[in-house]
Amino acid sequence: MTSYLLLLALVAGERLAELAVARRNTAWSLARGAREYGRGHYPAMVALHTALLVGCAVEPWAAGRPFLPLLGWPALALVVGAQGLRWWCVATLGPRWNTRVLVVPGLAPVAAGPYRRLRHPNYLAVVVEGLALPLVHCAWLTAAGFCVLNALLLRVRVRCEDAALAYAGTGGSLVGSAP
Repeated sequence: MTSYLLLLALVAGERLAELAVARRNTAWSLARGAREYGRGHYPAMVALHTALLVGCAVEPWAAGRPFLPLLGWPALALVVGAQGLRWWCVATLGPRWNTRVLVVPGLAPVAAGPYRRLRHPNYLAVVVEGLALPLVHCAWLTAAGFCVLNALLLRVRVRCEDAALAYAGTGGSLVGSAP
């Protein structure tokens, strides 16, 4: 359990790094006249992602769940892969990446890196991580709860981003976003 808590601390640290990058990129976007979309669902997204980490820590301890190597090691590999995809998105979008949905007028949409093949590749990383991270230590209730709630939230979020992309096609441009 100690190794798993260390993993969760590393993921929490990664989230803090994301927020620092997002803060810097928000300033960059706003300085260029960005407009924010989806402000109303953002607190729910933050709460859900915080609850994921808390659930991952509490469920295995409270329910006495063991580490099962046949499940835990593949799940860990998926978590690492999801982090790689997430940071590929961040690197590809550069200062346009954000945890918020921001549109900077006049910028062309990004079609490089993972965005060549997927419209919302960062959300694939979120879905994989949200399933795999709890399963590293058999927190299947957390995995199931996160997946259901995240699906509902992503439905709202993707619609919001698609509306922002539609706006971008009329003179603005989406600044990349991710939960």
